[in-house]
Amino acid sequence: MALPGAHYRYFLWHNLVSRLTHHRRPLLAGFKVTHRCNLHCRACPFWRRPADDIPFDKAVEVLDTFMEAGVRLLIFEGGEPFLWRDGERRLEDLVQEARQRFFAVGITTNGTLPIETSADIVWVSIDGLRATHNANRGPVFDRVMDNIRASAHPKILANVTINRLNVDEVPALVRFLAEEPNIRGITVQFFYPYAESEDLRITPAQRRQVLDQLIALKRQGYPILDSYSALEALKGNTWKCYDWLIADADPDGRIHLGCYLKDRGEIHCEQCGFAAHAELSLAFAGSIGAIYTGYKVFGFR
Repeated sequence: MALPGAHYRYFLWHNLVSRLTHHRRPLLAGFKVTHRCNLHCRACPFWRRPADDIPFDKAVEVLDTFMEAGVRLLIFEGGEPFLWRDGERRLEDLVQEARQRFFAVGITTNGTLPIETSADIVWVSIDGLRATHNANRGPVFDRVMDNIRASAHPKILANVTINRLNVDEVPALVRFLAEEPNIRGITVQFFYPYAESEDLRITPAQRRQVLDQLIALKRQGYPILDSYSALEALKGNTWKCYDWLIADADPDGRIHLGCYLKDRGEIHCEQCGFAAHAELSLAFAGSIGAIYTGYKVFGFR
């Protein structure tokens, strides 16, 4: 179902106001409601950063602050967000609050817990075929795939973080995921090195090669949702980054405006692999492909 006209008008208004008045308002926010996780992935720094789950009332305050700031697309993150607890309250309580405020609500999950939610979109992290995924995350690949197949959620997307472990099998992984009827699309990003995580970076030549492979697969009809313009721009990080379009919050309730890495890690733009940042910036710059990707990803059920 297409986004209602009022939502289109908001995005148009936001774009025009930002250009004409330089009044910067974020559109997309990621909300880490917990750092706790039931996995210890080699690529992730956040499970290594102990923090209490954000209390429900404080989380609602964050949602209100995001909305007032201009955010209209909200993604719950972790850690593993399905582990979030506050007494009897569970993640679904926060999802319900968020759906009252934002145009679309998403969740990123490792897929090891049942995928049961009213969120509009669920991204499940799939970092390789069985052996490779398990080498990064532990022996959970079969459980993740079983949970995807058992879910009735209408919009499950696979998110692939490309790194040194999986770069050579990305085409095979795309073909495998495309055969899964419950996976409605594939998004990709690149590993970013945090101080605590194992360094799984790939070389610039490997990045260009795998992006060329993804572009070819997309042209063949495989359900890669990243736009051609973003896939091209990621080869050398050639897009102009409008990082003010992004906001984030951590389990302590702190809100960051701008780059995902602010107060989370050292910022090295030449190593950036956050495809969502590229996509959002390209959409603001007028890329039709990036705008269409936003529609495909965030369009309501």
